[in-house]
Amino acid sequence: MTVNQPCVCANCGKRLFAWLMAQGDDVYDKFISDRKRSLFANLHGNVLEIGPGTGPNLPYYPKDINLIGIEPNPFMHSYLKKEAQKLGFNNIDLRTSTAEQIDAEDNSMDAVVSTLVLCSVPNLAATLQEVLRVLKPGGSFLFIEHVAAPQGTLLRQVQSTIRPIWKVLADGCHPDRETWIALENAGFKSVNYEHFKVPVPIVSPQIIGVAIR
Repeated sequence: MTVNQPCVCANCGKRLFAWLMAQGDDVYDKFISDRKRSLFANLHGNVLEIGPGTGPNLPYYPKDINLIGIEPNPFMHSYLKKEAQKLGFNNIDLRTSTAEQIDAEDNSMDAVVSTLVLCSVPNLAATLQEVLRVLKPGGSFLFIEHVAAPQGTLLRQVQSTIRPIWKVLADGCHPDRETWIALENAGFKSVNYEHFKVPVPIVSPQIIGVAIR
């Protein structure tokens, strides 16, 4: 038996997830577009995106930023590069490290971006400490994340019940993660966010905001 052979099933799951993400979600994209446009309008300098996936945020980024993408799923890369080329992001720097060990220097980023990613990182607290590490003093962490429904609601019960299978189908996603609490406790100078809902089953509760180092 070969030692340390990659798990074929795991790779198939990652490949399928990348393909699904590349197909997009027209309902969600249309609903969230104005929020993204407003959130990303003032990005400048060195910007790092955690989990850029197939590139759904690229259309909203200013073209003059220096963009680094941290994407551990290698099957996303071809889709992301194709989208970047189509939109004229010729200087995107794509890296394969993880959110818990970001491949970037201390105090080097003007902004870090995360959208629908913090739900799936294995260690959320460690990820947020890495965000703080790579941000310059006064730098911004911009986020849009789906989160747990309120305690005691039917949706929260559904989220918790389906979590085991959801994690397998959605590349490690936790549908009932209380991400806003982790953000508040991470050690940012300030954290400003708002809750809102999108017309998508299971992951309808979401937050959008900015945390400052």
